[in-house]
Amino acid sequence: MLTKASACATQRKLIRNPDVGNKKTKMKLLRFGEFGKEKPGLISNDVVYDVSSFGEDYNENFFETDGLRRLEEFLKKNQSALPKVSEQARLGSPIARPSKIVCIGLNYEDHARETNTAIPPEPVIFLKATSSLCGPVDDIIIPKNSQKTDWEVELAVVIERKVSYVAESDAMNYVVGYCLHNDVSERTFQLERNGTWDKGKGCDTFAPLGPWLVTKDEIEDVNNLRLWLTVNGKVMQDGTTANLIFKIPFLVSYVSQFMSLLPGDVISTGTPAGVGLGMKPQVYLKRGDIVELGIDGLGFARQRCRNYVAN
Repeated sequence: MLTKASACATQRKLIRNPDVGNKKTKMKLLRFGEFGKEKPGLISNDVVYDVSSFGEDYNENFFETDGLRRLEEFLKKNQSALPKVSEQARLGSPIARPSKIVCIGLNYEDHARETNTAIPPEPVIFLKATSSLCGPVDDIIIPKNSQKTDWEVELAVVIERKVSYVAESDAMNYVVGYCLHNDVSERTFQLERNGTWDKGKGCDTFAPLGPWLVTKDEIEDVNNLRLWLTVNGKVMQDGTTANLIFKIPFLVSYVSQFMSLLPGDVISTGTPAGVGLGMKPQVYLKRGDIVELGIDGLGFARQRCRNYVAN
């Protein structure tokens, strides 16, 4: 973990300044508490509320049953009586474990160039294990036998309703909102061990998500968001979603041709240039490194790297 003092300081900053980069946001969903025992919360008008009394987690059933609307009604009726979330509280993933985390590879031209890869004619799809999901200030665990653990700041899209074979023109009707995602990757496992990319993408803690789920109506232009990442204070990635090769409606439609998307599912849309793999010489994460990342309107995250230790 981050040191107790630094982790608490980061989370106090998240809770005290929930609208950094997006002053128009009215409500964001978050989850807080011990890993695996998170409770639902939300931010409304810069106040962070514990909505455990709503009685539901932010999971497939919540989104499938018009949960956002019901939560808004609950907030209107109960806001004055709701407890506030402590500034010391750990923030978990803003959504409970989804049925799948679908990722898009090589979706920024500059990233394809830095890895000496041709721009794909169609989206590259791979999956991250749902067991890799963790919170925005949780440690990144460098896996056993890892040589090349890398970072990737990405915009993640969250699905609201089950959909298959959706048209691009209708795809956004199935999107509930967006999150910040670090698509942590082990390049030896991914690229040098044969087979698919998945085994370099699904290690425990390789999907820090959050701090919040921001509903799509709160983001004015999802195709014009700055996304950035630093390691130990040095800027590694500084890009914009304007450079996505395949835009979000197309991606939702495309993925739905191959698998049903369920409520709460995540599509991570790719990373801009600046990953360790693309540097000369290459640079990878090591114990004690601090990774910080953010996207306009979606908040920021801070993760410390530590080595795997057997229980």
